[in-house]
Amino acid sequence: MSGPTSPSPHPVDIRLHQVSRTLEIAFDNGVNGMLPCEFLRVYSPSAEVHGHGNEVLQTGKRNVNITAIEPVGHYAVRLVFSDGHNTGLYSWDYLYTLLQQHDALWQKYLDRLAQAGASRDADN
Repeated sequence: MSGPTSPSPHPVDIRLHQVSRTLEIAFDNGVNGMLPCEFLRVYSPSAEVHGHGNEVLQTGKRNVNITAIEPVGHYAVRLVFSDGHNTGLYSWDYLYTLLQQHDALWQKYLDRLAQAGASRDADN
């Protein structure tokens, strides 16, 4: 006989550090960490980034910041970025996954940039 499935972790604290451009998240299961704004922008769950099935490489986002965090029900937040992007809903599960897989996802992004000959820096 198996017991009930454990609920997904929920954040108990979310703090934006604008100077360091990081979002600090603490979950109710004790997991916590920092996610750079650039990383969150690059891995936005929006259709603009995911391209309706074909992921669109985000470039020039090194200095992007979060300007607002808007709660969406009891399951997500909408992050508003300094480049105007605001269409991604970051569910608790998605934020937890990003925190857990940060290093591998960041390396994947850097590899994709290198393959495309693209840059984290905005065009001047």
